[in-house]
Amino acid sequence: MRERLAIGALMVQAFVLAVLELFFLPLRLDGTTLPLLDDYPFPVTVLVATLTTPLLVVGASRYARRTLTAAAPLLVWLGTLLLFAVLGPGGDVVLPDDWRSLLLLAGGALPSAVAVGAFVGRQAGVGDQ
Repeated sequence: MRERLAIGALMVQAFVLAVLELFFLPLRLDGTTLPLLDDYPFPVTVLVATLTTPLLVVGASRYARRTLTAAAPLLVWLGTLLLFAVLGPGGDVVLPDDWRSLLLLAGGALPSAVAVGAFVGRQAGVGDQ
């Protein structure tokens, strides 16, 4: 029961992080919220996704017995990104169609996929001799 609660909490955290990363992805150095620096894009949420999403997968793998359970935070994160990319709240476009979106997707998904692969390797006993 405790394992299910922990996995569920990690999945909720993945959803919340994905929403926050999407909403703050268009952040710019325009002098309004951040200092003025030639209106340059500042996708700091890519760094947040690169650090937090693999940590959620590693946390889930501590409680998981199956690969799907260990990958649950990654799947929720990806599903949230895709859901907001297609639908968006109120018909708004949340995911911009430029390099920042691709960077966010790669920054969150690739390190997390490596963490899932490490879990699969540990389950299979690869490297144990």
